[in-house]
Amino acid sequence: MFGIKKLFSTTNKSETSSASTFSSNETSSSKTPYDLIGKEAGVKNLVNAFYDEMESNIHLQELLATHQLPLDNIRQKFFEYLSGWLGGPPLFEQKYGHPRLRQRHMHVKVTKKQSDLWMLCMNIALNKTVENKVLKQHLRQAFGQLANHMINH
Repeated sequence: MFGIKKLFSTTNKSETSSASTFSSNETSSSKTPYDLIGKEAGVKNLVNAFYDEMESNIHLQELLATHQLPLDNIRQKFFEYLSGWLGGPPLFEQKYGHPRLRQRHMHVKVTKKQSDLWMLCMNIALNKTVENKVLKQHLRQAFGQLANHMINH
């Protein structure tokens, strides 16, 4: 998992004691981001919100153009990837092996602008699907690191 375990293992005590954040049970080491997002249903909701936004938002058409249509296959692969990345079942790895995201995306020119568009899309999807503010903040940070890591031009 690219940075997600580290982010969740460093949640500070002031965040966990606030009434608007996780309860002590939710921040225990046994809870993963996968659990906190709602497991399979939560990950599917996030993935669908992400690609629904990409398909419908005129400002994301440049990002959409880098994807093979229809998006059914990529939605499934992204769900499988995020399942494991968030600490749930490693569905992607079981089917395809190690993700090697940069290598798998080298055929696509990923610029800073593309990374920013991807994060715009992800931030909108997070706003639509994740209610917990602290979880959303940690996911944004982890996704931001991932998006920057993917820049190859």
